[in-house]
Amino acid sequence: MDTRQHPFWFIFALLAAFLTACGTKETQDDGHTSGNINSLVVVMSDPLWNGEVGDSLRKKLAAPVDGLPQEEPLFNINQYAPRFLDDFRNAPRNLVIVKEQKEADFRIEHDEYASPQITVHLSGTPEDIIGTLELNADSIIRVFKAGEINASIRNMEPHRLDDTHIRKKFGVTLAVPGDYKYAMKRRNFVWLKRDVMSGSSSLLIYKVPLRSIQKGPDIARNIIRARDSVGRLYIHGRARHSRIITEESYAPYFLSTTLCGRRAYETKGTWELRNDFMNGPFINYAIIDRKRRRCLIVEGFCYAPSAQKRDMVHELEASIRSLRIIEKE
Repeated sequence: MDTRQHPFWFIFALLAAFLTACGTKETQDDGHTSGNINSLVVVMSDPLWNGEVGDSLRKKLAAPVDGLPQEEPLFNINQYAPRFLDDFRNAPRNLVIVKEQKEADFRIEHDEYASPQITVHLSGTPEDIIGTLELNADSIIRVFKAGEINASIRNMEPHRLDDTHIRKKFGVTLAVPGDYKYAMKRRNFVWLKRDVMSGSSSLLIYKVPLRSIQKGPDIARNIIRARDSVGRLYIHGRARHSRIITEESYAPYFLSTTLCGRRAYETKGTWELRNDFMNGPFINYAIIDRKRRRCLIVEGFCYAPSAQKRDMVHELEASIRSLRIIEKE
């Protein structure tokens, strides 16, 4: 079946089953830690939680996620009193322990009570703890996010999609949940999608010449041009002349990063259908692969008008970050 000949809305059929199967469910790692994806357990006294320390912690760790059409927190936070540490029946994968004491202390421990687990310790006077959060919130967020990406990749591995076609076409491996299907295969383009009750989640893989991304100083604009060109070719709506484009009302978030040992550019924002009424978030990685004289682009986007989208985008990002380039002999 050629998906190009079918309306865009059909590709977004059936969401509820997806939300049950996606990242919002509780996960159990091999090392006997557990917890919902993008959730933290915070152990601290009620007075600290209800005061300025708790406010500061929520401001940092529950800040809105960049690039989503509606505000959703970086992490869902569950607070428990210190006695919680006396009995780890289900050790949390992500743990923050806050203690009020005379001496200030900040450290990040791995696998302290179980494995895999990340534990952040924050101690001192309330002023010390707030100051430590101000200085170290970004690094704390990066550590927790990296851990959640790895947890999601581990969850995909037992039942991942057969990526033989992707290996042959692009020379890469990619961990994708097994319920995705190949929606379209073209010479330099692959579309994977998962249809659910009232929406869908998609992964695109395509390559473009290096010069099309690195031409001129505005790499971010070049990446947007590339993704809009792909939308013009392959991803259309039910209305005549409708196609997927980068939403023009909000500037996408753009970041220089690395992926599989190569320079890459991360772009996050929202897409919309020109001449139609659909939209949603996307996350795009453009990987500079000089050995093959190409820019490999892997993008995830989803449509879920009545659902929260943080964990959907997180799962897409985990698949993208699992990518590994098969080195030639």
